[in-house]
Amino acid sequence: MPEPTTIPQLLRAGADSAVALSAPGRSDATYRVLREQVERTVAALNERGVGPSDRVAIVLPNGPEMASAFVSVAAGAATAPLNPRYTEPEFAFYLSDLGAKALVVAEGDPSPARDAAAALEVPVLEVRADPDWPAGVFEFMGSAAAGQAPPARPGMATPDDTALVLHTSGTTSRPKIVPLLHRNVCATARHIRETLALVPEDRCLNVMPLFHIHGLMACVLSTLGAGASVHCTPGFNALKVFGWFDECVPTWYSAVPTMHQAILARAARNPESVKRTRLRFIRSSSAPLPTRVMAELEETFGAPVVEAYAMTEAAHQMTCNPLPPAPRKAGTVGPAAGPEVSVMDEDGVHLPPGAEGEVVIRGPNVTPGYENNPEANAVAFTRGWFRTGDLGFQDEDGYFTITGRLKEIINRGGEKVSPREVDEALMDHPAVQQVVTFAMPHPKLGEEVAAAVVLRAGAIAAGDRAAADDRATAGDRVVAGDRAIAADRVATGDRAADRVAADIRAFAASRLAGFKVPRKVVVLDEIPKGPTGKLRRIGLAEQLGLGGEGRNVAGRDAAGHDAVGRGAAGHGAAAPGNAPR
Repeated sequence: MPEPTTIPQLLRAGADSAVALSAPGRSDATYRVLREQVERTVAALNERGVGPSDRVAIVLPNGPEMASAFVSVAAGAATAPLNPRYTEPEFAFYLSDLGAKALVVAEGDPSPARDAAAALEVPVLEVRADPDWPAGVFEFMGSAAAGQAPPARPGMATPDDTALVLHTSGTTSRPKIVPLLHRNVCATARHIRETLALVPEDRCLNVMPLFHIHGLMACVLSTLGAGASVHCTPGFNALKVFGWFDECVPTWYSAVPTMHQAILARAARNPESVKRTRLRFIRSSSAPLPTRVMAELEETFGAPVVEAYAMTEAAHQMTCNPLPPAPRKAGTVGPAAGPEVSVMDEDGVHLPPGAEGEVVIRGPNVTPGYENNPEANAVAFTRGWFRTGDLGFQDEDGYFTITGRLKEIINRGGEKVSPREVDEALMDHPAVQQVVTFAMPHPKLGEEVAAAVVLRAGAIAAGDRAAADDRATAGDRVVAGDRAIAADRVATGDRAADRVAADIRAFAASRLAGFKVPRKVVVLDEIPKGPTGKLRRIGLAEQLGLGGEGRNVAGRDAAGHDAVGRGAAGHGAAAPGNAPR
């Protein structure tokens, strides 16, 4: 049987009675039910004048209806999932930039996307999902307007129709539109299915947001392409994940490193649930996985951890560490896992193993190009190879190591520093839970190395008992009524954080060349993250108030200079939870 090249063809993989979608507290939807949902959705879109050449923005919360809406709408139109947390101006930008023919929202949801759509005269399609219906079953509210013109081309999509439209992050420039064709996303689903050896008996626990390529491709489409089932949660929640493990009994899940770390942090509190898990493997993608986190996951769950390298323009997966018995190499992202992958120099010459250059790809999963952006395409494509913007190299076995993003490399007075190399060194410090190294402005060098860290629970007290005793004493005096000591208590805690940060710098100095050692270490309660849980790197200095001389965050480095700070709620520093999306 030929491999599917459209989503409707892909959904034929599951047996009629096999479970396709499930969700906490809901009855299951079989593949027969899901295929019927697809047919109803495409017919309803056609009645409203929407066909395969049109774009439909989807603003739904995570869950089975979002997963179902993605495949159902994509079967007869181009889907454009948007982050439900966007503001009205953000929705207005994306709806306009996409040229959306319609907007899908949940019944009764007061999303600002509605106001943005009204201003742009984009029709709003409300979906209703009854809790008593199987997971993922929905209907459009109301009926088509009288006299509605039919779509230019009704019916199901073809392999060369656009299935999914996403924007790049736009961290350093205007977001670029990335169209992914049905044949692109079906190729990626096949690549992931083959890499992970997915079979109908597998169950994926999805905790990734479904407005992002990771959740859509790795968790939903690859699973459905294997005839397996997806357990659709409302989104990642470290407090609920072990309950979901017990309810769903998944054979695997995929997440970003910060989610894995949050799961590990609560594993000790859920020992019985950990024992009951039946994970065949754990997958990580979308950000570098620290080798220590990989080892802790494998030790905790007794399952192999495979790290994949992916990006939107590749419809997600490019490389992946293989499952046993093939070797997994910690610190690498594995060999090519679908497309061809190579390393190129600036002149477009392919480099031999061991030589660092820009990682390039080509294959059936790669976007045909950015939309209406010939300048970006001229830069991104070299003789049919897509330039990822990532620096890396491959070893003699074909395993790739990513050393950094070209845009993230820190230029310290002409000396180039890879933030990922510094991240790995600092993660070996026993007090460090999370770290992100970034560039901060410097008046003479241009850029200087800085790092934001989150400490493991109890790290300050364990590393500085004297400070802990001081805090306890101060606390007793406050209870006794000496309110003036309150400021001393906070200052004592800050001094303890300063000492731990200075120790982290000294630790880095023993493992890295001097110019790579962070000049400033900022201790935070939480590092700002993007909407998918990925730690932010670009723009972090500005967000933390470290522009110019960086005096907005106070503290001291090991040499006594103004270089270490503690940012936490209630400490007058940046509030990471309010990070811009």
